[in-house]
Amino acid sequence: MTRPKYRHYTNQRRLRRLLESLAPSDGLVDTGLPFRALPEHELRVADVVYVSAERERSISPDDNLHGAPDIVVEVLSPSNTADEICEKERLCLENGAKEFWVVDPRLRQVRISTPDAHTITWRSGQEIALPLFSGKLKVDDIF
Repeated sequence: MTRPKYRHYTNQRRLRRLLESLAPSDGLVDTGLPFRALPEHELRVADVVYVSAERERSISPDDNLHGAPDIVVEVLSPSNTADEICEKERLCLENGAKEFWVVDPRLRQVRISTPDAHTITWRSGQEIALPLFSGKLKVDDIF
């Protein structure tokens, strides 16, 4: 697998910090949390995730999260393919994710999809509504 460039990590870190400041204090916002969307699938890792307190309590210390995190955030890299992102989005939204974010630093936009097939693209100058959190997130703060 191609490793991302430093800009990817700075976007990832910034997103984690922004979401941590808005998320319920008992939930988990982090990077690199392994999860298994389905028992027969290999472990996956997203750039940033949010897991509710209830779901986090269900994780065995000797295992990983079963199902997808409540929010899965993917920061696009040049090595990502459209097929790869679409497959991960489908897999996550069908297995527990309430939101799947695709963050595009080049276009400075965030596309958020939900399990009911509703998708909104947020652009510079807009604020992202965060139904699982309190408050809103300015797209420009992400970049």
